[in-house]
Amino acid sequence: MRGTFKTPIFGRLAFGGIAMTTQETADGGVAPIVPTGPKGLPVLGHLLDLRKDAIGFFERSARAYPDVTRLQLGAWPTLLINNSDLIEQVMVKQHEKFIKNRFFWRQLEALLGTGLFTAEGQAWQRQRKLAAPAFATLPLQSYAPDMVAMAERMVGCWEDGQELELHAAMMELALRIAAKSLLNAEIDDYLDDFEQAGTWIIDEIAARVARPVRIPDWVPLPGHIRYRRGVSYIERLVYDVIEDHRRSGSNSNDFLSLLMAGRDDEGKPLSDKQLRDEVHNMLLAGYETSAISVSWGFHLLGQYRDIQTAIAEEVKAIAIDRPLTHEDIPNLTRAEHAVIEIMRLYPPAWSIGREAKEDAQIGPYHVPKGTTVFMSPWVTHRDPRYFEDPTTFRPERWAGDFRRRLPRFAYYPFGGGPRICIGNRFAMMEAMLLIATIARHFDVERMMERPVTPSPSITLRPGGGVWVRLHKRK
Repeated sequence: MRGTFKTPIFGRLAFGGIAMTTQETADGGVAPIVPTGPKGLPVLGHLLDLRKDAIGFFERSARAYPDVTRLQLGAWPTLLINNSDLIEQVMVKQHEKFIKNRFFWRQLEALLGTGLFTAEGQAWQRQRKLAAPAFATLPLQSYAPDMVAMAERMVGCWEDGQELELHAAMMELALRIAAKSLLNAEIDDYLDDFEQAGTWIIDEIAARVARPVRIPDWVPLPGHIRYRRGVSYIERLVYDVIEDHRRSGSNSNDFLSLLMAGRDDEGKPLSDKQLRDEVHNMLLAGYETSAISVSWGFHLLGQYRDIQTAIAEEVKAIAIDRPLTHEDIPNLTRAEHAVIEIMRLYPPAWSIGREAKEDAQIGPYHVPKGTTVFMSPWVTHRDPRYFEDPTTFRPERWAGDFRRRLPRFAYYPFGGGPRICIGNRFAMMEAMLLIATIARHFDVERMMERPVTPSPSITLRPGGGVWVRLHKRK
């Protein structure tokens, strides 16, 4: 027998002339209002709540109804799933019944095209197969020296006692690393323009996440104009790099070279348009998210400086005076545990959306075709059912077999199933090497008088920046 949702409805949803909404309780929870007729209904929980405080809205929903909450966001019937077993149903066991949320991703067509992020079905399988060699073990080993060298060059310019907005520095560093590993390109001459283009794009993406309706790109809103200008700039740069690779006959291990050398099952290479789409997808995935992880990392490590010192001592014991290498990564246990815990508390992809392309049965719940399903790593990673003292930064919790004992989708910063982030090992390697390299040279103190606020869009940005004070290690 099919189950029905026993949770209240956020926003207005009428059944036979009866509607239900919710109100916030004194302790910050959510409680149902007595059902009333649709006329004059006080709508206290709806799309505006999500736009005003998306993280708090999800947290309150999951606190009131820990497994599944039924939402009504504008015209879209929506579920928030916070039970690890049900998340696994959507991500893995019944993944073929779900696609990426079309309402959102269609708004980024100018930027992403039909790349790995947005493709579905056979097109996605083909592109995933072509992209996989770039993230195999051997190419990952070749990316590590550049990551460390660029990080060493950055900290070499820092001074003892300097105050620094770390997130801006990490954005610049992550962009340099992405350009080198993805395109085998040095972008010093283009850095300012590229950062400006990236800022326009990221700001517009954040605005689109909050919109209740899709507004076509051709509508001349100021944000749209800046967004398209930024996309056009990066597009021209990528096409120039593609042409340079073709002229030089480049045979390196960067992402673009491996894509250009790839062939599909029919022996055909990717077109320039397809190459452009994939590079745009990877730049978006690998540039901002890496910077965010390290920035949130030092937001935490800058408060728990004893953990930061332990990482520095571990690096000294392993590498003495030489730069870190890919071969050192298995021995960077403290850095690894810290990165895992950072991504638990501040997952760059704080919310993951799917859409039912056909009717599905998830546990006892019937999910009709067209329903949007949200799963929030931010919420699940802070669930006391899975984590003791869930809001405290405790890297040591990951020692021993703790991760193996967790339910599979109690921790999922990179998603899961067939559409797990293809660059997850790249991202872990980059975060570990950057945090370890910075910590070996500087004791980074978090300036708590300069507050930071989680700013959710596609990613979880540190609003206000991460201000730190640097103390050079002797």
